[in-house]
Amino acid sequence: MSLPQNPKPFLNGLTEKLVMVKLKLKWRIDYKGYLVSVNGYMNMQLAKTEEYIDGALSGHLDEVLISCNNVLYIREVEEEDEK
Repeated sequence: MSLPQNPKPFLNGLTEKLVMVKLKLKWRIDYKGYLVSVNGYMNMQLAKTEEYIDGALSGHLDEVLISCNNVLYIREVEEEDEK
């Protein structure tokens, strides 16, 4: 079991790394890309982004801005990991 972690240093530590962002919307959408920045409200900017719907790659989007209230979770992805 993992311990709760302060989100601000956690997100700042993920900057410039490849991440997977799972949205809590009913469409089951995930975004995989490089975390460029996070603001004080924990909104995120991703670069070189791929969009996955129901686990299947649906397209390459490049720059994406994600509102913090739409995020279910974010995790780091190793470069060789598969979706």
